[in-house]
Amino acid sequence: MKLLISSLEPSANLHLEEILKREKFEIVGIFDEKFGKTLYSSKEFAVMGFLDVLPKIKKAKEAIKKMAELSKNCDKVLLIDGPSFNIPLAKEIKKVNPNIEIIYYILPKVWAWKKGRIKTINEFIDKKAYIFPFEKEYWEKTYVGNPLLDEITTFRDKKIYNQVAFLAGSRKSEIKSLMPIFRELAKKIDVKKVLVVPKSYENSMEIYEDISDFEISFDTHKTLLKSDFSYICSGTATLEASIIGTPFVLMYKARQIEYLIAKMFVKLNYVGLANIIFEKEGLEQFHKEYLQKFDIDELIDDYKNSNLDEWLEKSKKLKEILKFGSSENVIKLLKE
Repeated sequence: MKLLISSLEPSANLHLEEILKREKFEIVGIFDEKFGKTLYSSKEFAVMGFLDVLPKIKKAKEAIKKMAELSKNCDKVLLIDGPSFNIPLAKEIKKVNPNIEIIYYILPKVWAWKKGRIKTINEFIDKKAYIFPFEKEYWEKTYVGNPLLDEITTFRDKKIYNQVAFLAGSRKSEIKSLMPIFRELAKKIDVKKVLVVPKSYENSMEIYEDISDFEISFDTHKTLLKSDFSYICSGTATLEASIIGTPFVLMYKARQIEYLIAKMFVKLNYVGLANIIFEKEGLEQFHKEYLQKFDIDELIDDYKNSNLDEWLEKSKKLKEILKFGSSENVIKLLKE
């Protein structure tokens, strides 16, 4: 089976990797170059905020046209996350190739904003694969499971490792925003400090500037398993830590104009996925969140006062809610 793939984000490519581990497909389109020859590398489209998108609009329009034409030589289409690109792509594909089946894996977060996308998705997407149980109130069909339960198979034990992890995110703007705060924190922590760096930055470490107080790791899961606490940029990594069972706080800092725009449109009490899932289940907050403003002493207190047993109990409950991994179920959708 030949698939047209659109997988733009680093996290989307991790989830794609789990599918390709389990089933052999011929793939074309946009994805990480490690999977084979691409029309475009996914790295060309990874962005963070509203302002980052603007320079890429022309390239995105060009890519959408080329992807739609490419679909004529494929059996099916698999879109993964990335709604700002993948929804216009689905529309264009259906215009030029109306009979091809489109599967959308990791659907837009319509529970956070842009509920108008529900109508569009229902019109242009043939099979919908959602990854959070509470999304059943927005989408038809079946909950496929959560990809992180495929990717994470080892969980935090009760040992003390005298190590703190720092995860500054996967986008340049995230890294530049959080590293000055991480350096301040590192000066006040007297155990081993490990900075987790995405492999895509292995040969461009200069973006992190001064990292003299940190050891470097390129393995998120292994580092979290051996850490007593973590400071983590908002994103998928916070859910990974929640599943593994490592205590942490979520940190997020954007350009002020972007933050104000997001606050205007996103009507949620939390930004962390574990917090959102727990709130939907009627449970208490899973972890603390720091948005835009940071008190270094308070952040240090969070580390010193964390209770590992409590975190492990919350992690166990989270895994019960998510139930199972999603890769096998997505493969079934593709092969139906």
